[in-house]
Amino acid sequence: MELFRNLGISEAVIKALSEMGFEEPTPIQTQTVPPAKAGRDLIGQAQTGTGKTAAFGIPLVDKITTDSEKIQAIVLTPTRELAIQVAEELNRIGNHAGINTLPIYGGQEIERQIKGLRKRPPIIVATPGRLMDHMRRRTIRLDQIHTVILDEADEMLNMGFLEDIETILQETPETRQTLLFSATMPAPIQALARRFMRDPELISVRSKEVTVPLVEQYYLELHDRQKFDVLCRLLDIQSPELAIIFGRTKRRVDELTEALKKRGYSAEGIHGDLTQAKRDTVIRWFRSGTVEILVATDVAARGLDISGVTHVYNFDIPQDAEGYVHRIGRTGRAGQAGTAITFASPRELDHLRTVERNTKRKIMRMSIPTINEAIEGQQRLAIDRLLQVVEEGETDHYKARAEELLNETDSVTLLSAALKMLTKEPNTTPVKLTEEGPLRYRREHSGQRSGKPNSGPAGQRPRTSFSGGGSNKPKHSNRTGRF
Repeated sequence: MELFRNLGISEAVIKALSEMGFEEPTPIQTQTVPPAKAGRDLIGQAQTGTGKTAAFGIPLVDKITTDSEKIQAIVLTPTRELAIQVAEELNRIGNHAGINTLPIYGGQEIERQIKGLRKRPPIIVATPGRLMDHMRRRTIRLDQIHTVILDEADEMLNMGFLEDIETILQETPETRQTLLFSATMPAPIQALARRFMRDPELISVRSKEVTVPLVEQYYLELHDRQKFDVLCRLLDIQSPELAIIFGRTKRRVDELTEALKKRGYSAEGIHGDLTQAKRDTVIRWFRSGTVEILVATDVAARGLDISGVTHVYNFDIPQDAEGYVHRIGRTGRAGQAGTAITFASPRELDHLRTVERNTKRKIMRMSIPTINEAIEGQQRLAIDRLLQVVEEGETDHYKARAEELLNETDSVTLLSAALKMLTKEPNTTPVKLTEEGPLRYRREHSGQRSGKPNSGPAGQRPRTSFSGGGSNKPKHSNRTGRF
């Protein structure tokens, strides 16, 4: 966590980030946190999965004071799903700082939201239409706001929320800090920035289009509680020579490693909390084949140069396309083919499609293997071992005893017994893993929209779309700056 400390983050937030599984900041977090903490207006241009929520959430939580009963910050999002997701992450970031965040969105009973507002949350995450509804009811006042964050701004504008956003910004103090995050920078976004932001700093982080051509890529759609048993079946069927299993958090790596050992697999784990000496020892065991399965977080596996890895299993789906390519690139090296299998929950399939688009490679769907298929896989492995011994030919010392056995028992029964003895039966030792929620997916801005925007009162339609900067002049047009 030292790299986070170098950004000047409070220890309360550092502790929360560690519990969330963060090990080091992403590029957009590294570039965004210092100027945001310094009070600068910012425009962050970044694609899906780059860590945008934490990029603005970390400095925001550190800026909130606990001695005020006023709303201090608002985050505007295009959809109710995103409002919920952002609020959940901000609540985790602010857990040890005592900072609470309340989501406000259409489709939820407004009385329930009013009840939540009575608890004086310092941060509100809202869809524009529902926030406007509360403003009209005067259940939310923005006169003490010191920070406004526009998340997925281009999505909000494409959904017709421009006038709502303008009205909301006009109701906040001119001295506010404004952070705008958007995957694309069309002219209307630039116009909004010029009119409502003060000399904003532009931070751009783009995903690279990269791929790994020699790796066969598959995915399985399954729920978190199914993952471990399915992983064990795959290991039994595929019998990888060397395999790396990626988990999202340090806790996941520790639990997975212990669970695999309980089931009889040769596994060790590495993550950021291990000493360098321990990490070096585990990697040495893995390189030599003493350990066949390495369980790792992304950061711990960064820079690993290990030949002979035949399989990579993404037990938890990676954050973005670059992380995906980094993981599966551990196999398929030196001209050798490799296999990569990703576990994805139904709610993570859109995220997987984004990875496909960015890597320009189709990830093939694989059916969930059965226990019988796992047994058959181990039987094939036993047969391969027998045939290998036959090819090696060093069996002369055993022939006399074999002939004695054949005089007493038929050859088919003898060979069946040998195969049974060599075949590893599926181990069903009970294990327990802490269930992790699905990765929070942010929709790519490809021009394809799904679902309906959240609006304010029932039946109220969102504002119509726009072109250009519009003709309505905001009250605070003196907030000038360069873009």
